[in-house]
Amino acid sequence: MPARSRPLPLSGWTVLSLRPRGQHDSLRAAAARAGARTLALSVLAIVPVAEIEAQRALAADLVVFTSPNAVRMAAALHPLRARRGQRWLAVGAGTRRALRRAGIAADAPRRMDSEGLLDLPALADLHGKTLGLITGQGGRGLLEPALRARGAQVVRADVYARVTVALTPARLAALELALRRPQRVLLALTSAEALAELRAQTALPGLRKVRVIVASGRLAQLAKAAGFDRVVIAASARPAAILGAAVAACG
Repeated sequence: MPARSRPLPLSGWTVLSLRPRGQHDSLRAAAARAGARTLALSVLAIVPVAEIEAQRALAADLVVFTSPNAVRMAAALHPLRARRGQRWLAVGAGTRRALRRAGIAADAPRRMDSEGLLDLPALADLHGKTLGLITGQGGRGLLEPALRARGAQVVRADVYARVTVALTPARLAALELALRRPQRVLLALTSAEALAELRAQTALPGLRKVRVIVASGRLAQLAKAAGFDRVVIAASARPAAILGAAVAACG
């Protein structure tokens, strides 16, 4: 008799994705490879901002990008071209890949957050240097003062904004249905803002009973403070890392 195929590790599970509107595909594909279905809950959307400082920031001695969205929105404003002697840095692997697709070679830290970026040797002493910070409105506010304290003349360009999106009744109904079995639900968490907005829009019973897969220790602390007690920290915010941590914890 032919061998019976083994079930995928997350068969029967639902992954809640809080990625911005239109950015669920990578997480959905990673979830499907593990056997899980994805429920997209976009409570935020990314919109471009016509930032007048973008061109000057892109001409700085060092250029720092804080997200793939920053790369995409900056490229829509101006062509991305590295000049001789210029150094380009990315906050993480996803941002570095976005720059590579635009034809730019960039360095990124192993720890893919603001703290990891600040640990890069290229940012240790910035006296006498201009630094273009390509980012979005809001955020943690950690990088700019830290870079200025190290002597950089920072030219900040906010090339996008996050705006809230109301969950439709159909999405809320789908979430309520999934939460009837919260022990088979995973919340993929890579944004503190998305978590805050989800909690502002719904207080469905069972939400705090799901297992949360977070992209950093900081997000783990925020999730626990919000009442989630089943929290797992992934190696990074990459969808493969999020689902790998989920499989290790639940599969």
